[in-house]
Amino acid sequence: MDLKGRNFLTLKDFTPDEIIYLIDLAEDFKKKKKKGIAVDTFRGKNVALIFEKTSTRTRCSFEVAAHDLGMGTTYLEPTGSQIGKKESIADTARVLGRMFDGIEYRGYGQEIVEELAQYAGVPVWNGLTNEYHPTQMLADMLTVREHFGDLTGRKLTYMGDARYNMGNSLMIVCAKLGIHFTACTAKEYFPSQDLVSECEEYAKASGASITLTEDVKEGTKNADVIYTDVWVSMGEPDEVWEQRIKALTPYKVTADVMKNAGDKAIFLHCLPAFHDLNTKIGKDIYDRFSIKDMEVTDEVFESEQSLVFEEAENRMHTIKAVMAATIGI
Repeated sequence: MDLKGRNFLTLKDFTPDEIIYLIDLAEDFKKKKKKGIAVDTFRGKNVALIFEKTSTRTRCSFEVAAHDLGMGTTYLEPTGSQIGKKESIADTARVLGRMFDGIEYRGYGQEIVEELAQYAGVPVWNGLTNEYHPTQMLADMLTVREHFGDLTGRKLTYMGDARYNMGNSLMIVCAKLGIHFTACTAKEYFPSQDLVSECEEYAKASGASITLTEDVKEGTKNADVIYTDVWVSMGEPDEVWEQRIKALTPYKVTADVMKNAGDKAIFLHCLPAFHDLNTKIGKDIYDRFSIKDMEVTDEVFESEQSLVFEEAENRMHTIKAVMAATIGI
């Protein structure tokens, strides 16, 4: 399948066959890495990594994946680029597009990565925006398929704030790949109706279904995958914590939730996770609200049902597949 020259901005732009192709390619790269087989056929290529929002997994995944492919990387941190400040996004794109063979962007509005793609002239990859997180989706789907052996007909339940990148992107990929998607959360945290309607059209073609529910027992019953994310995203004000904790605590992933889903269910989280007091934010939240965890209990996070670290590793393999396919194998 030829994806050379394509941007990777949202999975809405890709067919189910193209998504599966990228997962297959990632699986092949993973097998080769485990066997020590080199895939450094992109020597002389270079990619720019723009991070307006920092990240452990996304940065490491792109850098290691690029190195494995033989490519060089230039990391532009929030203070290391004039994008949108002294230089317009369009001008930045046209400069970087003449120096690099691909550009990753992780930051704020989807319109920024869309404008970079419009002017760069080389593939642009979305490492995360407020609205979408497509590279994470490929890692999630690879993890689910590795565990169960298939994707079609599985049931995935997302708990927490489903209005932004993770809820949106999981609903899209599930609808396209024939996976039954449930957003289990308070009504004010449901995905937008416009996107729900769009995903319902994808679901008609794939045999998937879209369910929005406030009922934890009903929403998680017999789920194959229970998924959650942090309740407050990077860049949101501190005042949001109290509101989210009050509204979303009923949707915390607990042992009872996993028991309701069933013994065969797995737990996924895109990380970082607030499951204990071993982080500065975790300690601050404990001091303010006297809670030891937030979106998931430590018991679930550290359980055998939790595949979060396999999922994190798969970011590297799937990002490698995206870069290789769009720059051109």
